[in-house]
Amino acid sequence: MALISKSLVCCLFLMFGQLVSSVTGLELSVSTSGGNESSSILYGLMFEDYQHSGDGGIHGQLLQNNGFQGPNITLVAYDAIGDATLAVDTENPLSTAITRSLKVSVPEGASGEVGFSNAGYWGIPVNEDEYWNSFYIKGDYNGPITLRLVGAASGTVYASNTINVVSNSSEFSYIETKYTANQAPDGNNLWTLSFNASSVAGSELYFDLFQLFHSTFNNRTNGLKPGIVDVLTGLNPSFLRFPGGNNLEGWTPDSRWKWNETIGPLTDRPGRNGSWGYTNTDALGLNEYFLWAHDMNLVPLLGVWDGLSLNGPIITGDALDPYVDDVLNEIEYIIGDTSTTYGALRASHGFPDPWPLTHVEIGNEDHLHNGGPTYAERFTAFYNAINSAYPQLTIITSTPLYLPDPKPAGIWLDWHLYSTMGYMVEQFNKFDNVDRAFPWVVTEYACTKWNNGTNVPYPIMQSSVAEAVFMIGIERNSDIVKMAAYAPLLQLENYTQWTPNLIPFNQNPNSIIKTTSYYVQQLFSTNRGATILPVTSDEGFNPVYYVASLSSDNSTYYVKLANYNGTAQDVNITIDGASSGKFTLLSNGSPLATNDLTETQITPQTSSVEATDGKFQVHLPAWTVALLAAS
Repeated sequence: MALISKSLVCCLFLMFGQLVSSVTGLELSVSTSGGNESSSILYGLMFEDYQHSGDGGIHGQLLQNNGFQGPNITLVAYDAIGDATLAVDTENPLSTAITRSLKVSVPEGASGEVGFSNAGYWGIPVNEDEYWNSFYIKGDYNGPITLRLVGAASGTVYASNTINVVSNSSEFSYIETKYTANQAPDGNNLWTLSFNASSVAGSELYFDLFQLFHSTFNNRTNGLKPGIVDVLTGLNPSFLRFPGGNNLEGWTPDSRWKWNETIGPLTDRPGRNGSWGYTNTDALGLNEYFLWAHDMNLVPLLGVWDGLSLNGPIITGDALDPYVDDVLNEIEYIIGDTSTTYGALRASHGFPDPWPLTHVEIGNEDHLHNGGPTYAERFTAFYNAINSAYPQLTIITSTPLYLPDPKPAGIWLDWHLYSTMGYMVEQFNKFDNVDRAFPWVVTEYACTKWNNGTNVPYPIMQSSVAEAVFMIGIERNSDIVKMAAYAPLLQLENYTQWTPNLIPFNQNPNSIIKTTSYYVQQLFSTNRGATILPVTSDEGFNPVYYVASLSSDNSTYYVKLANYNGTAQDVNITIDGASSGKFTLLSNGSPLATNDLTETQITPQTSSVEATDGKFQVHLPAWTVALLAAS
């Protein structure tokens, strides 16, 4: 009997021990009522043409230096084919905006094929797809021109299209054509144009404004690359902030982003030397941004220039007046009806209906570049003019600092955060006690450095978990924080200026990388509640952080969790009335795990979970972001 009793005791002890082990850990209880309304546009996109994220990136035009725009023009991306000599020509402008062309000289006695190639933006993506190609030609020529897509190393021809062209030396002729390409194994490809040398021997031809597109998103003319847009769509974003960023400001007032030079035919767009060291063609211009927002169902957030450039001088006082007028003209172009001067101009460009502009941000990071002391004055000048003409617009400051006192009612405040992992976590409660009379937006943030100040080249799990902690703090306060966006959004790997970035890519097939931070953004944005619910806990925040919400149809509870710690954590989540759900985990236990162009180490893993009396038991490995979606 004693032996049996001892065995029974041991058995009960083991069973009891297992039960205790399974329910120990952080206890969370999610209220099924009360709470605050969450912003319906909380997560979105911040875009500027940076690291060739526009030209060479999301914009679909594949040839670099295609209109010889900007300062210090060279033959970058071009090489001669056969016995031809190339030069940038200034004597035969295509238009008042496109003032240079490509001069192709052919020597006396030349024969066979001659011409030139363009290497694109560190390669040309050649897919099994239809390509649309156009260019302008000037000079006496009557004969065949052959356009090809060719492997730069292999010489393999993936597409070849010969057309008959008749041109003359008095004016440029416009040529366009379509052809189908076979799939190339990589992005190391050239576009070539060649013609009969004997027909031009001893003379020259001039070419300009080359365009090469494969299929575009929504089949838009001058549109976006569908592969990149598809990855962005996976984020379920709600807004698009454009055109920057530093790229709005320019290095000087004259080199700022000028809206009126980004509209209308491409022949009217001179391009500019962007703020990030390369020429912007501005083929992705004001109307294209609004088409992007329209096609992805995004709320547009327009940034306008306010007198501050990166290298001065800062414009103040009466000297601001023409720039204020310019912004009013820009807004009239965007939302004015066709009875207005600029609304009629928009209609003449093919867009008769006003764009749905609701949010305007005055400047960018005006607390930097010595802009702080004059921002209150400059902001007030633009605010008064815009609010007087368009009181329906929500006006956003570019900084929460250096504002007029008192602040105008109804304005929103933008705050940006690029920081170490530790500081990002420290900002978890940034918005817990802010003045709730003034909403906030965080339209640029990312964890960029280790705590010792060393840069992070790619998002890693530790940095992404730190961002998730910060985002949980934002979401807990999303009654007052209206918008948030990771930045930088896109990065062509061949032109890296800043790390980390949310979505790196190159021109190879299947080279668009969903980083660990991408998956964090996706997890948060695609699982949004309309109401942020109260949560009680037996412990404070750290190392586990959490936020709970309820879907707009009251059918699903979302609990987002982050374990910013090298030790696994057990969490018990009670939601009265909930019985089952899905648990999504982003982790492999390593703080260094990353997704890059060589390897994808982490993707979200989802499993079914069941509750016992409304209690879900979940396990968080080290360095984890997770989601419980329960009903």
